[in-house]
Amino acid sequence: MGPLRVVFLVYPNVTQLDLTGPAQVLSRLGDAKVDLVWKAREPVPTDSGFALLPTATLEEVAAADILCVPGGFGCMDVMEDEEVLDWLRGVADNARWVTSVCTGSLILGAAGLLAGYRATSHWAWRDYLSLFGAEPVAERVVFDRNRVTGGGVTAGIDFAFALMAEIRGEEYARGVQLGLEYDPHPPFESGSPEKAGERLIAAVHDRSNRFAPDRERRVRAAANRLNSTV
Repeated sequence: MGPLRVVFLVYPNVTQLDLTGPAQVLSRLGDAKVDLVWKAREPVPTDSGFALLPTATLEEVAAADILCVPGGFGCMDVMEDEEVLDWLRGVADNARWVTSVCTGSLILGAAGLLAGYRATSHWAWRDYLSLFGAEPVAERVVFDRNRVTGGGVTAGIDFAFALMAEIRGEEYARGVQLGLEYDPHPPFESGSPEKAGERLIAAVHDRSNRFAPDRERRVRAAANRLNSTV
């Protein structure tokens, strides 16, 4: 057996912390190889104004021990891309773990990989999971058999530690957590809808609608395409 193959899908307008947060943690699994995969090896723009460099192409990667799909507003384009969805289905077939962070779970849903599974996503998008046959769960990290989904953005770090504990044991994961000094103390109590209040919730929804004014139509269209093929 070779090293654990950890494969992240990277795509234009991905939320980089959805990817780089768990990638930093999972790179400490020990005897693991992390790849960022896209259609070509050219730099891929993120939503943060800088690019990430893929280490492999879709054609070069046919298998993974851990498959992880991060989120971002670019998720809607990926949900409409049959080449990528077919690749995800193929890799997921034999993956030990099929995972996502934030709206990456909607991409898994569009590929038909969450039907009948409990899953989570960013709170503002989570309810869309039901369109793909998944059961939306309002939790930060959700395990259901070999599907592991994390909530919005920063939940990717928690997701990665939880998965590490499942693979290497809690004591190992605790040591990595200490090594990375992951001891968050947010300056504001507004990191979830339950804490933020209606005014901030409305403001975040408005921002999402500005960046993706047609998100509901496109997500529903992706669900309809999936449902028409099953």
